[in-house]
Amino acid sequence: MSNQIFKNMAQNNANYIKWQIPNYRKPERNRRWYILASIFIVIALFSCFFGITNWRPVFLGYTSNFLFALIIILASIIMIINENQPVNLLDCELGPEGFKLAGRLYEYNSLRNFSVVYKPRDGLKNLYFEFKSSTKQRLSVPLRSLDPLAVRNFLLRYLKEDLERTDVPLSEQLTKLLKL
Repeated sequence: MSNQIFKNMAQNNANYIKWQIPNYRKPERNRRWYILASIFIVIALFSCFFGITNWRPVFLGYTSNFLFALIIILASIIMIINENQPVNLLDCELGPEGFKLAGRLYEYNSLRNFSVVYKPRDGLKNLYFEFKSSTKQRLSVPLRSLDPLAVRNFLLRYLKEDLERTDVPLSEQLTKLLKL
């Protein structure tokens, strides 16, 4: 059934909006950021294996937090690997059956609502989808050069709009602030 929906979306050229987005946002990091990140990693790893007693480091032994140390090391490796990966463009498409992102269709009946956050002074133009399932995270899609009003009017035919979302979610603000 899903393949039939894809075919219908592609054939119905008058009823869709199509654009491309990068697969991830690559933040601009300077030397200072890398120095601070390295200091944070060293302090976090130190705290996994040592405690402070009477202003002296004490080895924690078998009570050391090995799992947290592993998570820190793996996250560091992943960030280093991703740093050297090129940014690819993904196809996005809004159609009568749903939202298609990189070949995956999100049908409107699986979505709770949408919101468009548009702040031209901040250079912000994003589309957000909330899923009915609480186990799925919010979907954030940059609108890039699209007209946000046209996207909003198109989606109002199929979904309820969340008028309470007027700002970028805190998680995205922190990610941008910390350049992650």
